[in-house]
Amino acid sequence: MTSPIIDLPQAPPDPGALLSWDVPPLPVLPVAAIVMAGLYCWGVYRVRRTGRAWSQWRTASFLAGCLALAAVTGLQIERYGYGVFSIFMFQHLTLSMAVPPLLVVGSPGRLLLRTTAHHGAGRVVLVAALWGLRGRAGRLALHPGVTIPVFLFSYYGLYLSSLFDALASTVFGHTSIEVFFLLSGLVFIVPVLAVGPLPIRQSYLGRLFDLFVEMPLHVFFGVILMMSTTPMLATFASPPSAWGLDPVADQNLAGALAWSYGEPVALLVVVIFCIAWHKHETLRFAPSSTRSDDDSAYLAYNTYLHSLATGERRVR
Repeated sequence: MTSPIIDLPQAPPDPGALLSWDVPPLPVLPVAAIVMAGLYCWGVYRVRRTGRAWSQWRTASFLAGCLALAAVTGLQIERYGYGVFSIFMFQHLTLSMAVPPLLVVGSPGRLLLRTTAHHGAGRVVLVAALWGLRGRAGRLALHPGVTIPVFLFSYYGLYLSSLFDALASTVFGHTSIEVFFLLSGLVFIVPVLAVGPLPIRQSYLGRLFDLFVEMPLHVFFGVILMMSTTPMLATFASPPSAWGLDPVADQNLAGALAWSYGEPVALLVVVIFCIAWHKHETLRFAPSSTRSDDDSAYLAYNTYLHSLATGERRVR
């Protein structure tokens, strides 16, 4: 059977086919990854041109996130994801659990503040960033009462209802689901790992609690898929016969991925979080003379953002 949406590859899915070059039907995310990587590299160049240091680890993390985003949505794996549940689940887990931490650890917000001029058009950008950080929309989007239910919905609300089949019936809907996976992962991980001013800054203990609430969500969902004996989604119920795939066995594999893929990623996020927590506590009780230039710059930008906010209130 051929896909009613796009032309699926003729060859059965294998590593060589999945990693081969292909132009997706709607390349929104690959293009976004390329643009983000280019802007980030330009920002790093501008920072270093002024003689200031920028962490190579942060650069490597952000670019790795862009590379993973481009690969999982821009290679032929994207086309196979229209017809194979396990492959689509791999895309889902990568977009929501692997790519967001890599991007956030890269501190693109801090890089934006360092490379944007404080006058002219640059000031407009900074004021807009301040509005996003301190505004009501930002507070709502990053509140745990929103981020955790959204992350929960991306598994149980989407796959266990008719909504997924309805959206996946078009290329736009399929791409929209992938964008949602990426955004849901970002809004969850930003309050946990991001450095810099945020509209909501939980305590480290509160953020650790959020992490441990999220960790079992995909595990339980994986168990549901592995225990199912019939196809749960019509989208993946009839793969091309030439592929020789059993949709139920493939669905069980998707469940195994949901269970196993996320655990190492979640553990790595916890390790990074604990390192950041330890650094925060060390700096908190350290004398000001021992603080690094990076921390001094952070405090200076906080002061500058506060001055912008004060200026806005005076204008009003």
